[in-house]
Amino acid sequence: MPWSNQNGGGGGPWGGGGGGGGNNQGPWGQGPNRPRGSGGGGGGNQPPDLEDLIRRGQDRLKNVVPGGFNGGIFVIIGIVIVAFWAMQSIYTVQPDERGVELRFGKPKEEISMPGLHFHLWPVESVEIVKVTEQQQNVGSRPTSNNPGAGLMLSGDQNIVSVQFSVLFTVSDPQAFLFNLEDPSQTLQQVAESAMREVVGRRPAQDVFRDNREEISTQVREIIQGTMDTYGSGIAINAVPIEDAAPPREVAEAFEEVQRAQQDEDRFVEEANQYANQRLGQARGQSAQIREEAAAYKDQVVKEAEGEAQRFVSIYDEYVKAPDVTRQRIYLETMENVLRNSNKVIIDEKQGVLPYLPLNEIMRQPGNQSSGQPAGQTSTGGN
Repeated sequence: MPWSNQNGGGGGPWGGGGGGGGNNQGPWGQGPNRPRGSGGGGGGNQPPDLEDLIRRGQDRLKNVVPGGFNGGIFVIIGIVIVAFWAMQSIYTVQPDERGVELRFGKPKEEISMPGLHFHLWPVESVEIVKVTEQQQNVGSRPTSNNPGAGLMLSGDQNIVSVQFSVLFTVSDPQAFLFNLEDPSQTLQQVAESAMREVVGRRPAQDVFRDNREEISTQVREIIQGTMDTYGSGIAINAVPIEDAAPPREVAEAFEEVQRAQQDEDRFVEEANQYANQRLGQARGQSAQIREEAAAYKDQVVKEAEGEAQRFVSIYDEYVKAPDVTRQRIYLETMENVLRNSNKVIIDEKQGVLPYLPLNEIMRQPGNQSSGQPAGQTSTGGN
């Protein structure tokens, strides 16, 4: 054993003698430690020597490390190296991530799913990609450093400031990592180019309020097609337009245009209401006129048919007795003519009556005539 050659036979494992010839040393080759303040000489209360403590620590390390201090240091270094290598070789993939291992810089086919994984570092390395939905903001308000940010030319030659974002997920981690140098910057440029293309084909009013949803759909399709052409491994979920407004310098003019368009819409609505009202009235009047015309037509037709039947019946009677019928017709006709007449008829055969109360007859209420002056008389005979 290592301590068998120390201080002769009977020595303890630390070299302390157990016999009468021993020096009663402690485990570090010194005398037994005594409590501070104990007797046994004038130096009992002195503090321990620093060099003595360092020397005792080195001796203990020599006994603990296998092969002594000079050989054990390499073992410790080896253990540290192995621990460091193990720490570099073990990695963790979170639930919202995917890992792609590389061997000498070439990616493997397998995709590391969430969990604990091991690879041979430094021969192999790993790239971690987040696969949950991410947001890429595109466009911003113009600033002094970038006065043209977010400004686009619409189809009706107006300038609009559009702010939107792209919501995407990584569908192919390998393509996302190695097919594009900077996927985020590429997506930024493609999204802005697609928005400028769609806005340039439409009037500014569509961007402001009318067809934002349709514009977002078209932009998403263009971005997805372009990124698929690049093999980016990105799936575009949505392209919401967050804000669309005119530039600050012409905002008041756009507001005036908006108010004018609102007034135009209001006037058109009022005109439509008035037109509907007048059209309803005209349709009602036309229906009434048609009904009255139809009724008048029926009336005239019925009267004509009645007159024809009356004429036929009179003619039949006339054929049977012409003189009587002629006399009756003459009397009925004269009765109808003279019924409301304001005339006084004197028969020439009988002469003039001695007294005819013309004034009293004229003053009677039923004898006033609207078409004959008062006092006018007429004579006649058979």
